[in-house]
Amino acid sequence: MSPNKRTVQQYMDAFARTDRPEILACLTDDVEWVIPGFVHLRGKDAFAGEIQNDAFVGSPTITVTRLTEETDVVVAEGGVRCARREGGMLNAVFCDVFVMRDAKIRQLTSYLVELPEPKDEPVEDARG
Repeated sequence: MSPNKRTVQQYMDAFARTDRPEILACLTDDVEWVIPGFVHLRGKDAFAGEIQNDAFVGSPTITVTRLTEETDVVVAEGGVRCARREGGMLNAVFCDVFVMRDAKIRQLTSYLVELPEPKDEPVEDARG
């Protein structure tokens, strides 16, 4: 595994444990985090403030299904689940694009799609 991919995997593992110091160790000082249409954070202090979002409780379950790298860009695809403070679960898939510098995360763009909660309805027979 390349140094860039190792850093991204370390970041994901640390995020799943809500390990703030380890997460921050993966970042450059001038890191940027963009969630298009929602947030654009600059710097480690701003990033640190979003590691634990008040809308959620506990640590998320993060599953990385694919890591792809070309030059200094690593793309991570996967899923995330986390309990909402108000009840229910966040169940989403993500595609995170990491721009790396010296095996540290310089920029992260997160594309997140929330999936509906599964319904406990009986499945109808397609034969009618």
